[in-house]
Amino acid sequence: MTESTTGRSAGTAVADERRAAPMVRVENVHRSHGSGAAAVHALRGVSFEVPRGELVALKGRSGSGKTTLLNLVGGLDTPDQGRITVDGTDLAGLGEDGLLALRRDRIGFIFQSFGLIPILSAAENVGVPMRLRRTDPAEREERVGLLLSLVGLAEHAAQRPGELSGGQQQRVAIARALANRPALLIADEPTGQLDAETGLAVMELLRAVVRSEGVTALVATHDAQLLGLADRVLELSDGEIVEH
Repeated sequence: MTESTTGRSAGTAVADERRAAPMVRVENVHRSHGSGAAAVHALRGVSFEVPRGELVALKGRSGSGKTTLLNLVGGLDTPDQGRITVDGTDLAGLGEDGLLALRRDRIGFIFQSFGLIPILSAAENVGVPMRLRRTDPAEREERVGLLLSLVGLAEHAAQRPGELSGGQQQRVAIARALANRPALLIADEPTGQLDAETGLAVMELLRAVVRSEGVTALVATHDAQLLGLADRVLELSDGEIVEH
């Protein structure tokens, strides 16, 4: 076997091992805010895995640690103790540039507040992540059109966020989160500002996106109706996983 063949075989083995591993692995993670007697223990020894291709819901009361956990998995914060691996990469081994690249290229974020840029059209909002990545303009426009069609907003491409309903704005935000073909979607209460019917439609869209785009999703929600659409539910209480 030649050296180049050996190198290819080793590379293939590493790629296969990564694909077989969970998309997210959280091991004995602790996170506190503040110090001393005033410290708030947001997470206390949390451990779980998110298999590839699944939609996993994270439930718990306000203050249970859901947002803190999502921020840690998304590389927006670092744990005091423990280990987090995303798509085969140990986040502790990444510097600021590495974390930035991870968030740009491999993780898509969806927030309760939508986070769209008011002066840009729906299509321009979806295209922002690809502009930051310097994607070829023709490829970018094709991807924007595909994603707007995927979320049912092809006819609203030229409209600005203020001209769209809350549900439509969240659909634009979902399309934007998918722009750079992430491996993982992180959604923090994505239906929190929507009425029950619209929220259910958005959650069903997320469920469909996980299947059609082949991504993994970790979604925090307090809505019991939406939990039924998840492949698995994790419950957080006082910073600990209490139910799988």
